[in-house]
Amino acid sequence: MREADTNPDVENLVQAFNVSRETIDRLKVYQSLLGKWQNSINLVGPATLRRFWTRHVADSAQLASLVSPLARNWVDLGSGGGFPGLVIALMWAGRPALDGGVVHLIESDGRKCAFLKTVIRETGAPAMVHEGRIEEVRQQNPETFAGVDVVSARALAPLDKLLFMSASYFDIHTIGLFMKGRGWQDELTACRDSWNMGLEVVPSKTDQEAKILVCRQPEPRQSDLG
Repeated sequence: MREADTNPDVENLVQAFNVSRETIDRLKVYQSLLGKWQNSINLVGPATLRRFWTRHVADSAQLASLVSPLARNWVDLGSGGGFPGLVIALMWAGRPALDGGVVHLIESDGRKCAFLKTVIRETGAPAMVHEGRIEEVRQQNPETFAGVDVVSARALAPLDKLLFMSASYFDIHTIGLFMKGRGWQDELTACRDSWNMGLEVVPSKTDQEAKILVCRQPEPRQSDLG
């Protein structure tokens, strides 16, 4: 019997986010590898391993509905254990080959990069791992990061710092999907004097206190340019 038939969290994921059974199979491989590697590398909070499908996968999968179906070039910052970027890549794996799309996973920790590459190899996820600092990766790969559709980050840095790190990845059509917890209002307040940007606050579907900040065209205010 398939896990999706016995695990209500998996079945809820299938129904809520239109996740295919083939994607569920790939996510099971991901889950297994995460459990094995967690013993030697702190990829996620240990207490959240048992809530893989709700705390990590569903939380990441909700971003897909905020993105145009024409999106092809996704950049995930500080990917760590792969959330949300690797989950999105596994959802994209079911796209027709010519439809394409790639998720770029940027991570500075070499051990975590090795983990991400292992999951990509074992699942066939359409993703690439870039080891290095966020700003430096963009400078070293200008053609790769031309025409980015989506920039995402989860629990990486306060919004003000996150915008400084990620602004070079944005162009006129790029959207930023920044996942924030209960302190999101304070982070927005701290940014008001430093940044101009289009902003939409979307409630999280998996956490009543969390929000997804949908950002467009972030630009530092003139007073911050020196």
